[in-house]
Amino acid sequence: MNLLLVEDEPNVVSVVVRGLAAEGFNVSVAPDGHTGEKMALTNHFDLIILDIMLPGINGLELCKIIKKEKPNVPIIMLTALGSTENIVTGLDNGADDYLIKPFKFAELFARIRMLLRRYNGSTNPDQIINISDLQINLTAKNVKRGNNEITLTATEYRLLEFLARNKSKILSRIDILENVWDIDFNLGTNVVDVYVNYLRKKIDKNSDQKLIHTAVGLGYVLKES
Repeated sequence: MNLLLVEDEPNVVSVVVRGLAAEGFNVSVAPDGHTGEKMALTNHFDLIILDIMLPGINGLELCKIIKKEKPNVPIIMLTALGSTENIVTGLDNGADDYLIKPFKFAELFARIRMLLRRYNGSTNPDQIINISDLQINLTAKNVKRGNNEITLTATEYRLLEFLARNKSKILSRIDILENVWDIDFNLGTNVVDVYVNYLRKKIDKNSDQKLIHTAVGLGYVLKES
């Protein structure tokens, strides 16, 4: 499950991301309203968590924008504004739920589960990861770059999916070996480098925007340039 958190308070970001990651969610973070708008409208998220008091576009306006374009994406307002008027305004602007800071993580997690159950089957039945013009359908296990279908071997697909699920995160060769091949790191193997090169030839070769990047001395990362 891919979640978007639009929040500018580092302490809240840390608590939410750490807690949801421990529950198996992949959480992307936007620190302001404009970034949140771009990420929400150009990527697939199963649920979005919004603060109201954000730099740039405030959470209420952002909620309206997202719901207009993607009405089937559940949104939770997570804010310090806790008056009845604030809550009514948030719900009137399209929010599905409203949680007041300070909050207990267990309550946030319960509300996320409730909304995901409610929306299950009414959203996109396929789980999709979009990064730039790269689209990975996790249900059908097929891949497109722009309008072009890309044929991958099973191992190439597992590698791409792992990189995509960890978008913008530098992954070491150890991380990749343990998660894609399920083997312990062997200093003598270059299997990761070989398969990354295979992927590059299929994913990036005919595109001006390269998505698979080398972090020298650290590993690899899939991200928009």
